Amino acid sequence: MSLNILSLTPLPEGIQKEITKTDASIELTMAPGWFDGEIRDTWPNFTSERYLTPHSNGQSSKLERDKLLGVANIIIVGFPFPLDIKSRSPNLKWVHQRPAGSSNMLRGDLWNSDILVTSSRGYANNLPIAEYTLAGILHFAKGVNIAGTERSNKKFEASKYKPTLLSGKTICVVGVGGIGREVGRLCSAVGMRVIGTRRSGKNGNADFEKIYPAHDLMKILPESDYVAICCQWTPDTEKLINREAFNAMKQGAVLINIARGEIIDETALIEALEEKKLRGVVLDVYRGEFDHAPDFRLWNDSRVLITPHISAASDINSHKGNELFLRNLNRYLRGEELENIINWQLGY
Repeated sequence: MSLNILSLTPLPEGIQKEITKTDASIELTMAPGWFDGEIRDTWPNFTSERYLTPHSNGQSSKLERDKLLGVANIIIVGFPFPLDIKSRSPNLKWVHQRPAGSSNMLRGDLWNSDILVTSSRGYANNLPIAEYTLAGILHFAKGVNIAGTERSNKKFEASKYKPTLLSGKTICVVGVGGIGREVGRLCSAVGMRVIGTRRSGKNGNADFEKIYPAHDLMKILPESDYVAICCQWTPDTEKLINREAFNAMKQGAVLINIARGEIIDETALIEALEEKKLRGVVLDVYRGEFDHAPDFRLWNDSRVLITPHISAASDINSHKGNELFLRNLNRYLRGEELENIINWQLGY
């Protein structure tokens, strides 16, 4: 009896060969781009324009695509993906999504279903994201944001830069998972004092002075010069950085978000900027980023650096999600529990 694996996202040839040689029963079908037309019809235009290849409307007929889904036992997806995978896949047992953010799955019929869904949490492009975080920190620490305004005005005002030294400054990493640990490592390497939070606290290590339980966040924000959001977006972290959090932050703190925009209460963020509470904000994500452009009040503020969710991008592929899938495939064949199964109640 064959085990049918369907990939809706590109996979390197080496990974494809590793998958097929894992077991003689495996039949791997590669179908990246085949569902683009369906995705354009069901996802917001903003998402399709941003993530799909221009003018790509899929391949084959719906009947042929339904046949692929109908025999699939395991499906590998990227982002975005068909929203009705479960209803069209009667033999489906397991879906692996290459992105790390479990909240990507909120749209569609897999969320809260009885299908095993695994994510690449902890195995994504951790180093590029950590480098982006450090770049954002330096952007405001050295006053580089002022340069854009000076270029527009064609006039230097050196006194406005107010550069600060990173060495000795404190950064709080909110969510010390795979990405958060790498952020802590790089920040420690430039001499910063690193503290952080995770769902349950644990002892620090060579990079982290201490890792606190998540409920202690408000206690450590007042000592943090920089706050890097690296946690998953879940019901517990929705608007985690709210008015109370901004009030607790140091005057002149810098906030960096490389997780999901929904973790920040944007109304409270705009108010904190209006009150000149923050030196700077780095947003690689923003609330509703798959549906619309950023709030103009954020985009027009020189103290806010906004980028289109590119922190994970790099000239060198460091994503380990494929390797995680291969390990999980071996576990699946042996009947063992898979790593990184999304817990629908916890949200990751």
